[in-house]
Amino acid sequence: MAVVSDEGKQLGPGHAGYLAITEPWPAMLRGIWGDPERFKETYWSKFPGVYFAGDGAKLDADGDFWLLGRVDDVMNISGHRLSTAEIESALVSHPFVAEAAVVGADDETTGQAIVAFVILMREELDKLGSEADTSKILRDHVASQIGSIARPRTIFVVTELPKTRSGKIMRRLLKDVAENRPIGDITTLTDTSVMDSIGSKIASGATN
Repeated sequence: MAVVSDEGKQLGPGHAGYLAITEPWPAMLRGIWGDPERFKETYWSKFPGVYFAGDGAKLDADGDFWLLGRVDDVMNISGHRLSTAEIESALVSHPFVAEAAVVGADDETTGQAIVAFVILMREELDKLGSEADTSKILRDHVASQIGSIARPRTIFVVTELPKTRSGKIMRRLLKDVAENRPIGDITTLTDTSVMDSIGSKIASGATN
């Protein structure tokens, strides 16, 4: 496997890109039943000769891959299509952030607005002190990495993110919270109390 850029060039540790499979494995022979052209178009067209299933990733200093989510999970912000994975990658590139999840919430002005949920590195925050406006710092950081259009409307600092037993972040539930809707089915979560914690955080209006 490799993390590659838009041009298909391999990226080093610390850089976010696309997760590609550079060597074949037997299951590739199966293709898509009755539609071999679709198989080629879906998985082999973005980077010729390299398998790409649609996931963003980054490589860390230990050589481990961090999956950042589907690159086709996009939001429409004032007519601009932005990937949730792209914004999450910008957030986790800041030394304050241990983990991040981004969703698009309905917004009367922009169509959708970016709402982020982040888990912070406590030791980094302690260096700044309790008065640090981490929400502003992180919003400005995303804007500097991607552009002002990608600046999150709101950043909520949480202690946990809702995950299934396989480790997948349930963004559907975060979207329910961001849009102030009743929380959907949480039975697949490893810890269902996480949503109570996040809900109380948003109810209090705490973003820092």
